[in-house]
Amino acid sequence: MIKAVIFDLDGTLKEFNLDTKACRTKIINSLTQQGFPRSLFSLNESAFDMLKKVKKSSITEDGKIQFTKIKDMVFSVVEKFELEAARTAEIFEDTPETLKALREMKLKIALCTISGEKTTKYVLKRFNLEQFFDAVVTRDSVVEIKPHPKHLEAALDALEVRAEDALLVGDSVKDIQCALQLNVLAVGVTTGLSSLKQLTDSGANYVASSLTDVSILVEQLNRKKGE
Repeated sequence: MIKAVIFDLDGTLKEFNLDTKACRTKIINSLTQQGFPRSLFSLNESAFDMLKKVKKSSITEDGKIQFTKIKDMVFSVVEKFELEAARTAEIFEDTPETLKALREMKLKIALCTISGEKTTKYVLKRFNLEQFFDAVVTRDSVVEIKPHPKHLEAALDALEVRAEDALLVGDSVKDIQCALQLNVLAVGVTTGLSSLKQLTDSGANYVASSLTDVSILVEQLNRKKGE
């Protein structure tokens, strides 16, 4: 029986409009200024991937530069770009309707996002969505982020629900991978980063073209369980 639905944010509830190229360029420039070789990083890598390289770098391991200091610097850059994007982004038309429908079904609802707490709070307040969520787990709330299962585990713990009673809705392969590791039903939506084929190939239990399908799916699943 589905008792909780956990959502990703960017690309799932709202459009993904972060200027990733500019953000990553800024991060690489900042890391280079700190003494890291530019060749160590790529514009195809996320800020989190870059930080993994920083942590393993001899410069960091030798104690010449504190990893915590670098991490704070990188996330400061990311947060700046996130907030800029959040000010112009729009939520998907069916987001409020879907959240309201799930709330009326007496389901618990959570947000599990790699966005920072400041940006996430801004988005929820801007679109008056705070009322729908029982728990919000951002990157600032956990040590490991999606696709690491610890991120989703934190959301499950906050909702006090078992993995088998939850469903994760996300637009990226990382969301699907995260859910499957915990045996949480994975629903991919084709409104963001990953294509229908990518979501299907990653093992998504269901793929939807819009959020409207989510409440219908939950209703159907619970009806089958009750039969």
